[in-house]
Amino acid sequence: MELGMEFWQFFVRWLHVLSGVMWVGLLWYFNFVQTPTVPTIPEDLRPAIPKHIMPVALFWFRWAALSTIVFGLILAWMNGYLADALAIGLTSGGERDAMIGIGMWFGLIMAFNVWFIIWPNQQKVIGLVEASDEEKPKAARAAALASRTNTMLSIPMLYAMVSAQNLYA
Repeated sequence: MELGMEFWQFFVRWLHVLSGVMWVGLLWYFNFVQTPTVPTIPEDLRPAIPKHIMPVALFWFRWAALSTIVFGLILAWMNGYLADALAIGLTSGGERDAMIGIGMWFGLIMAFNVWFIIWPNQQKVIGLVEASDEEKPKAARAAALASRTNTMLSIPMLYAMVSAQNLYA
C-alpha cells in the first residue's frame, strides 16, 4: 500500500485535532473544573494539587499547545494555504482562508499565552521556580487571567476552524 500525500495530509490533520482536543480539554478542565473546585477541597488535601496534579497537567497542557500549533502550520503548508491563512484571506480574497486564518491567529495568541504567560507564572505558583510570598499571588493572577483569556478565545477559534472546514470547503 502506497502512502501518498492524501494520507499524510489526513495523518497530520488527525495529529492536529488530537493535540487540539488535549489542549482545549485541559484548558477547559482548568477553568471550568479545577479553579472553581479547589476552594471546596479540604485544606489538608490541597497540597496534592501543586505537588502532584498541576506539574503533570501543565506538562501535557503546554506540549499539547505546541503540537497543535506545529501540526496546524504543517497542515496549512501541506495544503498550500499557509500564507493566505496567515494573511487572513487578504491576499487570496477567500472566505475559507479568512476563517482558517482567524482561527490560526487565535491559536497562535493562545499558544503564546501558554508558553510566555501561563507557564512561567504557574512555575512560581507551584514552586518549580523560586518566588517570594509577594510574587506568588501576582503570578497566580497573571496565569489565571491569561488562562481565562485563552478560554474565551478558544470559542471563536474553534468556530473559525470548524466553519472553515465545513462552511467554506
